[in-house]
Amino acid sequence: MTAAIELRQVAKEFPGGARAVDGVSLTVAAGTVFGVVGHSGAGKSTLLRLVNGLEEPTSGSVLLDGQDLSALTERQLRPLRRDIGMIFQQFNLFRSRTVLGNVLYPLRLAGLDRTAARTRAEETLEFVGLAGHGARYPEQLSGGQRQRVGIARALATRPKVLLCDEATSALDPQTTEEVLALLRRVNRELGVTILLITHEMEVVRTLCDRVAVMENGAVVESGEVYEVFARPRHATTAAFVRSARHSAPDPALLERLRARHPGRLITLPVADGRPGLDGLSKLLHTHGVDFTLVHGGVGEVRGRPLGSVTLELRGEPAAVDAVVAGLSASERVEAGAR
Repeated sequence: MTAAIELRQVAKEFPGGARAVDGVSLTVAAGTVFGVVGHSGAGKSTLLRLVNGLEEPTSGSVLLDGQDLSALTERQLRPLRRDIGMIFQQFNLFRSRTVLGNVLYPLRLAGLDRTAARTRAEETLEFVGLAGHGARYPEQLSGGQRQRVGIARALATRPKVLLCDEATSALDPQTTEEVLALLRRVNRELGVTILLITHEMEVVRTLCDRVAVMENGAVVESGEVYEVFARPRHATTAAFVRSARHSAPDPALLERLRARHPGRLITLPVADGRPGLDGLSKLLHTHGVDFTLVHGGVGEVRGRPLGSVTLELRGEPAAVDAVVAGLSASERVEAGAR
């Protein structure tokens, strides 16, 4: 697929020697949604500013549609920036302008005449679900509505790429779901490539095709979202994944479960390409072992099952051992039992 955004060994160092981005290489395919996740200070926001040309890399190259931004003059950058829309965590709307006025602003800057700009702005407001709200002011809107105005403003110039800077962090869970559903429409119906930064792995799970995990300015892991969720390789990734999926219980929880459940505890992963619960029922029946589900659950990532279940097994010790051995033979036991 054609690369909409490409970073080649990009580094950004600020005065004093602070390196916010350290040798990052990423490719964002056109028409996809790419997430960059990391804790505060990981370098995510600087990375985004490098992509929209507001910061210049200390070394390396940032390419948009194959054009190296650092090789362009400010005059050459202006039309290219019109292909980039931006939405922000705190909306960044003009309080003194109406909703329509906020969406009109980039269109007028782009040189559209008043009539064409108004038509485009009204069409965009309708797309984001704010038809009839054009005469209102930002302070009269809910947080979710204000973010929709921000999305409309970003889409008004019909960009090829949409950059999202923690776009849902200021929203409640229900409103977050609504905004993510809107961004999915933007990607699927308009074909806009989306690059978003977030510290919320649930946003990545819901929206993204691929994800990169940043720590101390570097990318420590990247890949297709399902694979990263199902098989995280880096400790930072694993910590993020635990916040957005049903994972094996941590040691403290496992001890609490053991205090309440005297039987043998095992945790089984549920994921594509792993045997998971297949064959468990037959093993339990064959060896006369009962079980109780004590923790976990199964959800979906990109339409594929992912999760884990922790079971208490009860029966004769030899029978329980036989069940665990049967599971372990297929590498199905994710967390050991006592």
